[in-house]
Amino acid sequence: MSFSSSSFETRDVSVERDYHEIRDPHRRSRWLTDVVLGGQDGLVNVLGVILGVAAATQSARVVLVAGFAAAIAESVSMAAVAYTSTVAAGDLYRGERAREYRHIAAVPALEREEVRRIYVKKGFSGDLLERIVETITSRPDVWVAVMMAEEHGLVDADRAASFRSAIIVGASSLVGSLLPLLPFLAFRASIAMWAALIVSAAVLFVLGAYKGKMTTGRVVANGLELAAIGTTAALLGYAVGALSR
Repeated sequence: MSFSSSSFETRDVSVERDYHEIRDPHRRSRWLTDVVLGGQDGLVNVLGVILGVAAATQSARVVLVAGFAAAIAESVSMAAVAYTSTVAAGDLYRGERAREYRHIAAVPALEREEVRRIYVKKGFSGDLLERIVETITSRPDVWVAVMMAEEHGLVDADRAASFRSAIIVGASSLVGSLLPLLPFLAFRASIAMWAALIVSAAVLFVLGAYKGKMTTGRVVANGLELAAIGTTAALLGYAVGALSR
């Protein structure tokens, strides 16, 4: 029985596709960034507020009122910031893209040399380098796209993407903000504030661990890092409240 090299290549491609698409796929992490940003910010900020209020007043009712008010304000603020910041990023991209089109029309030799320098830094030289430069600069759209990615490091963000980001950040912030308030519905303030701190640290650890799993693979380290940063920041709020008694 004989086997052709193409059959082995087909098998190898199939095995590699299984690895690429199932065992170790690329991650589209924009939504993950928004969830972690919103959830962490909402939880830490509101936790800091309610620990400070609890330390100062020892009143679960006052804590709940202050906490709910802070949760609503925080989630709306975070959603607005997410929207305006991504819109600004999109506006910056489009402004720089228009400027690049003007530059390749007005000073093509200079812009061509910039492309050449980019690929020299990547290790290309000689005839291959010149063919790459000629191929890229023969089409204005490709030329500008390369300059946007390689020179400026910018990516486009349309208003629809900005709105989706705002919704995810705002919703995550609201959920994160409400979590540390739950113990105050069941316990008196002196107990609830420590329960809130423990719950919040656990949630931050899970968020950090999941982010680590989806990105760097450092699950425990990322979880501990996020939990430590969040609880330290929140404890500053407790310190302010304790000093005001």
